[in-house]
Amino acid sequence: MGAETTTERAGLRPELRQRHVRMIALGGIIGASLFIGSGAVIHTVGPAAVLSYAIGGLIVVLVMRMLGEMATATPSQGSFMEYARTSLGGWAGFTVGWLYWYFWVGVVAFEAVAGAKILQTWIPVVPQWIFSLVLMLLLTATNLASARSFGETEFWLASVKIATIVVFLVVGILFVLGAWPGGSFSVGNIAQDGFLANGPFSVVHGVVIVIFSYFGAEIVTIAAAESREPETAVRKATSSIVWRVIVFYVGSVTLLVMITGWRDIPTTTSPFAAAFGRFGIPAAETVVSAVVLTAVLSVLNSGLYTASRMLFALRGNGWAPKWIADTNRRGVPWKAILVSTSVGYVAVVMNFVSPDKIFYFVINSAGAVALFVYAIIAGSQLRMRRRLEAEAPERLKLRMWGYPWLSWLTLAGTLAVVASMLFVDADTRAQLYLSLVSLAVILGVYFIQRRRSGPEHRKTPLRSSRDHG
Repeated sequence: MGAETTTERAGLRPELRQRHVRMIALGGIIGASLFIGSGAVIHTVGPAAVLSYAIGGLIVVLVMRMLGEMATATPSQGSFMEYARTSLGGWAGFTVGWLYWYFWVGVVAFEAVAGAKILQTWIPVVPQWIFSLVLMLLLTATNLASARSFGETEFWLASVKIATIVVFLVVGILFVLGAWPGGSFSVGNIAQDGFLANGPFSVVHGVVIVIFSYFGAEIVTIAAAESREPETAVRKATSSIVWRVIVFYVGSVTLLVMITGWRDIPTTTSPFAAAFGRFGIPAAETVVSAVVLTAVLSVLNSGLYTASRMLFALRGNGWAPKWIADTNRRGVPWKAILVSTSVGYVAVVMNFVSPDKIFYFVINSAGAVALFVYAIIAGSQLRMRRRLEAEAPERLKLRMWGYPWLSWLTLAGTLAVVASMLFVDADTRAQLYLSLVSLAVILGVYFIQRRRSGPEHRKTPLRSSRDHG
């Protein structure tokens, strides 16, 4: 038998297959924010929304390359939490781990409510809270069954999203070239009122909005830890994110502003549904609503998985209660799953009891967490790369481009987006302020815990599953 993996030693089972990991990577960045939210972004920025998606995507591509370098060198169940701990110190690992967990717990609640709203438009006699509860219970059961059950569910949900985007891209290209029935050459729509119709600052505004759409790409580095070949899975996933961003996001948005003049793109309903309607596809609104529902379920499924695995990894460093580490005979961290979903259930209840106060706080206080996570990943890579080159250069099988200058530029770009949130609008500023409150609370808890427990003992950052027999 080969060496026991880090995942197996932790009590988990590497049940995810390569096709699961590959589809998680492909579908991880495609959510309802693309299918519905892109219309609002286009109205805010104008045709230059294409540029906003490209700049936001570039930052994410660079962050994922940095994360891929660390993950292939030292595969870890805790992914970037563990890299932050060993590179920057316990405060960084504790902070990014709990912030990330908190973010996904909020996302789980938000997506459960979003899915319920879609289902209620089809069956209006059923209250929304019942649909939210059913969706939460269904995907909790999926995650409790096994890691493979999660992977299989995500495989098919992601397949629907990807198939829809592929159809849209193929038909959309034919339509704007006038090669589709009812279509005409409409490439020029991208310059309607000028490419920068709403001014150059609107592009920055757009980046602040769209960069959160890409959050979730990093899930693959967590999921890969439960596969038999984590290094291979991570290397392939992080290397392919460039074309995923270009094709899925930049390509789709470019076609949207070519198919229809940007002023005519809907903002409250899906611009993709409107586009499919122009293609002559029957029941386009219903079809896209069904696709959006699969996207919501996909994010909900991934959110439950990711939150539970991060909580499980936090326990590995003594940053969560001991009982969180309990697994069942199938290698599922069932207590971590139930704790994460329980908070989600409470948040769903709060949406119906106090949507304008408690639920609003939960959702918005995690709004800027994605950028905090990206900044810590960049800082971790800068520190870890130096140590790897000095102590174990043979592990650098996937390298960050243009190190160290591009790494520093990525960190600066991420912090610039955070600063830009102060100047966009009142809602975005509120998200930043509330997220900073979350950051301050978690840092405060860490230093209180550290004072009580005494000096922390840091592990070597360069050990991997191959070092254990």
